[in-house]
Amino acid sequence: MAESRGNVKDIALYKLDRAKEDLESAEIELQAEKYRASNKRAYYSAFHAIDAVLALEPIAFKKHKDVIAYFNKNYVHEGKFPADIGRRIHELEEIRHESDYSDFFIASKEDSMEQVNTARELLALVETFIQTK
Repeated sequence: MAESRGNVKDIALYKLDRAKEDLESAEIELQAEKYRASNKRAYYSAFHAIDAVLALEPIAFKKHKDVIAYFNKNYVHEGKFPADIGRRIHELEEIRHESDYSDFFIASKEDSMEQVNTARELLALVETFIQTK
């Protein structure tokens, strides 16, 4: 029996599906007023969306910071994605880190809504980008 492995676009679409699932979880957590959890899921939605873009090259990194740095350098700074999205991704990363590791971080509804909106916007941009490849 032949094993089907797919191609880089299949991998990118798989990662995009993971990003969509994470966004859905972020929205559910936001509705449930679980803001720290929502922040984390919004970050992972964005991370998996970025990883989907990089899968098209294909290139992979072991550390999240390297994935994000590469994306910012080769996609945001090159004009393939809007300039402000890099800053907003950085905010996602910072708030996720605070939500995970800071005992004194208080996640607000407004911050969580912003995180979910950023993830949603990035996901839409990535989906359009992948569809053109």
